[in-house]
Amino acid sequence: KKRKSLRNSMPQAEIVLWNQLKGKKIKGLKFRRQYSVGNYVIDFYCTEIKLAIEADGDTHNSDDEIEYDRKRQSDIEIFGIRFLRIRNDDIFENIEEVIKEIEKTIVEMKK
Repeated sequence: KKRKSLRNSMPQAEIVLWNQLKGKKIKGLKFRRQYSVGNYVIDFYCTEIKLAIEADGDTHNSDDEIEYDRKRQSDIEIFGIRFLRIRNDDIFENIEEVIKEIEKTIVEMKK
């Protein structure tokens, strides 16, 4: 229920990024949105290469949120998942560079 609710109420930055990720548009890889790992939900996830992509807005700048994100990421990385964090501002201001960064990360992970 939680994942469905999150999918139906995605912030604008996640919608913009999802439009670039869906349909195997990046390196032919399938990304899922609002994917569960343990007790956590990842914004976007590629099961084939174990890549999590998180879109971070301004709420991720407070000390409490930074600490929560650090613990959450550490807990998820135990499963062999690599994280790529992208700021919402970057998604809005330069989506082309964001896509290049994702592609670069994918190439590095496949080596």
